[in-house]
Amino acid sequence: MGKIALTLEKIFVSYHIVNTFKIRNAHIDLKNQSFGRFYAVNDVSLELEEGKILGVIGKNGSGKSTLLKAIAGIFCPDSGFIDLHDNRVSLLSIGVGFQASLSGYDNIFLSGMLLGIKKDEIKKKVDEIIVFSELEDFIYKPVGTYSSGMTSKLAFSISSILDTDILLIDEVLSVGDVGFKKKSFEKIHSIITDETKTVLIVSHDEKLIREQCDKALWLEKGQIVEYGDTDQTLDAYLEFMDSFKTNAKPNT
Repeated sequence: MGKIALTLEKIFVSYHIVNTFKIRNAHIDLKNQSFGRFYAVNDVSLELEEGKILGVIGKNGSGKSTLLKAIAGIFCPDSGFIDLHDNRVSLLSIGVGFQASLSGYDNIFLSGMLLGIKKDEIKKKVDEIIVFSELEDFIYKPVGTYSSGMTSKLAFSISSILDTDILLIDEVLSVGDVGFKKKSFEKIHSIITDETKTVLIVSHDEKLIREQCDKALWLEKGQIVEYGDTDQTLDAYLEFMDSFKTNAKPNT
């Protein structure tokens, strides 16, 4: 086994949920509501070697994005241990927030420093990020004035160009217009084929997972169903999904 880049040990991440209640009684019932707990990630443990590409698969709501956000430090696990082995990690996920009152230019530096990247290193990459984002003069306007497409382009450009050791990719191949989608796909391909990078990629694209990933992780209801060989894990997941869809069909 090679050098370990990422270790997860008994990771639990939960959300508080409020039981439903009638709106007309909200003013008297809210303080009496019972609160439940939903485990989005439930007892996940694994090790991933440096330079490996891990495909994370599972139905919507299975905990994939929550797991990546916990690894990125956006969510704090309820319990368990995440060891990045001194690696810098970034999450390439459309929708991860910026400071709306700051310009796109300032958000590049803010995002980079939150990733642990020194200001001088960010300066070396800032022009490349601006050109790749295609935002031109909008880069100096507040992000709060951007369209969702412009925000997505900036997020993708920052996360894909700033240099980190572990890259977490969460369903980002639908970014922007047709031209930018092609460019973003090519950029992701160059990242995941870089043998110095450790990559975790959440995707429903069977072809991408099968062709690009060294291993696959199948999550169901926040728990690991299978972790290991890509083809074996993906085949088991697809068989499960076929069975799930068949059983879900209404009787005719």
